[in-house]
Amino acid sequence: MSYLDENFLLHSPTARRLFHEVAREQPIIDYHCHLSPREIASNHRWGNLAEIWLGGDHYKWRLMRANGVDEDMITGESSPREKFQAWAETVPFTLRNPIHHWTHLELQRYFGIDLLLGPDTADEIWERANEKLSEPDFCVHGILKKFDVRMVGTTDDPADPLDDHLAIARSGLTTRVLPTFRPDKAFMVDHPELLAPWLTKLEAVTDTAITHLSDLLAALQIRHDDFHTAGGRLSDHGLERMPALACTDAEAAMIFDKARAGEAATAEEREKFSFYLMVFLGQLDAAKGWTKQLHLGAYRSVNTRMAAAIGPDSGFDNIGDTRQGAALIGYLDALAKDEALPKMVIYNLNPCDNYLLSTIVGSFQDGTFPGKIQFGSGWWFLDQKNGMELQLDALSATGLLSRFVGMLTDSRSFLSFPRHEYFRRILCNLIGSEADRGELPDDFELLAALIRAVSFENARQHFGFDV
Repeated sequence: MSYLDENFLLHSPTARRLFHEVAREQPIIDYHCHLSPREIASNHRWGNLAEIWLGGDHYKWRLMRANGVDEDMITGESSPREKFQAWAETVPFTLRNPIHHWTHLELQRYFGIDLLLGPDTADEIWERANEKLSEPDFCVHGILKKFDVRMVGTTDDPADPLDDHLAIARSGLTTRVLPTFRPDKAFMVDHPELLAPWLTKLEAVTDTAITHLSDLLAALQIRHDDFHTAGGRLSDHGLERMPALACTDAEAAMIFDKARAGEAATAEEREKFSFYLMVFLGQLDAAKGWTKQLHLGAYRSVNTRMAAAIGPDSGFDNIGDTRQGAALIGYLDALAKDEALPKMVIYNLNPCDNYLLSTIVGSFQDGTFPGKIQFGSGWWFLDQKNGMELQLDALSATGLLSRFVGMLTDSRSFLSFPRHEYFRRILCNLIGSEADRGELPDDFELLAALIRAVSFENARQHFGFDV
């Protein structure tokens, strides 16, 4: 059996049929990613393989460091060709890491190259890939068309202008590119030196003065409205865990006033203020029919020396072991009691918590919308075969897999769309193999309907995208 052949990850006859006849042809809704709206608006082209493949890819950077590669060859001033060579020398050591799969899927799907990357093939792959990059259709818009990407959800700060999104909407691009409201910086009352310049940006983009808490809430409401007008239908929060301490209007106002005056909030005050804002933002989402995403459980920038030198999102994060249950239940219950619980996708980073979160999700379904509260796909370190299977098993055992909104890339790279194929192969193998063992009905149309729904239809319906 050849590596990454047409039946890669498909280990039964029905699994193969489900993928080749059903899943393969489904379009892509990439409802959460970190692609650059500026690069989409400008229809960006890449100068070389290192730029498109290694720039900003902290997954690869972590493995290069683990392989003893000097930081200058990763994020430093070495030439693109030298950085690519360092990556090529690392790839043979990545066997059983999902990046070995992704690397070669990307070489095949984007560049038509079926060689194994290593030091001996680096020159040929560099030349062939760079030649491909020079072709007219190898640009952002060409990639979106090639993979039939119907929708992309970027991740956007409410203090940033939406000019790039407006330019994309005018460009004639058939892929809908919509902003996602990510207000993480609004919570920084414990770091007034960081909060103040962010508030200045928010003042400029909303043409308001932000002196008191009421001003902040009004500005966030303005930007929430602006995102909605631009087509946005999702918000997002990156949290180690949900804040758990309830907070009154008066307490929140006092905490914000202190921070605005330059006095850092205590840890307890930060948690109270965060809970207050999360309830307010949940109410905004519910009022407009948006979906709120919660990314829970990461310990970020734990290597403080390296993170200080290189910056965030550079490969110094890991799975957390923070207890998630009580705080998340408290937040969902607070919104439910006010009849202000929006649709949600809740992502878990610690596999120990899979059944905890999948059952919490089940406790807050309210019959108003199929799959209203979602247990999100395997995220970050769980975005691989074992992690996806664990998430699918927990969801299936405690909820309705048939209502699942499926996969996303969560990526900064335009080379990541084969992750949807990777997920669909894993899903088809799970369903097809169980059918061939007699654990699911021998009814191809019934199984095919599930694959279509999870691959595309559920996301289109859940988020309300006309694509």
